[in-house]
Amino acid sequence: MPASSLDQARRALPGIRFPLMAGAFAILAALILLALAAFVAHGRIGHGASANWALRIHLLTVIPALFLGGAVLMLRKGTALHKALGRIWALLMMTTAIASFWLRGLTGGIGPIHIFSVITLVSIPLAIWRIRKGDVRGHQRAMLGPYVGLVVAGLFAFLPGRVLGNLVMGLF
Repeated sequence: MPASSLDQARRALPGIRFPLMAGAFAILAALILLALAAFVAHGRIGHGASANWALRIHLLTVIPALFLGGAVLMLRKGTALHKALGRIWALLMMTTAIASFWLRGLTGGIGPIHIFSVITLVSIPLAIWRIRKGDVRGHQRAMLGPYVGLVVAGLFAFLPGRVLGNLVMGLF
């Protein structure tokens, strides 16, 4: 049986535990992005907006969740690191989903993009319940949905007329 690229990476780094290194990298990346999000939210976005607090919370949780969720999906499942980072990711996602309901987008109110917030608020508790019942496949499916939704919603966030879309367009 040929060795996987993950096995090759583990052998290339003798003495260093690959999952530990991946988790440390994910935490570092999340902290850097958290600092970046704080700078952007404080300095460039939402001046005078009535839901400025919600936008800041949303950005401060959604950006690290994007990278941390990817790391959790790549880590070996069931390890202490996977569980710890997964709990942090779930907390970030639940917080960002709740804060999103105070954000108004292209429609001026709650719009179609908020379906991802509803999916998150249902799927994450369901995933926790399923893993506690021993349903690993159900847990995996329930956790994958919010992460895919996070990526898709993130892409929609860069449309013209949305806060991040306007920010990016203003930079170019």
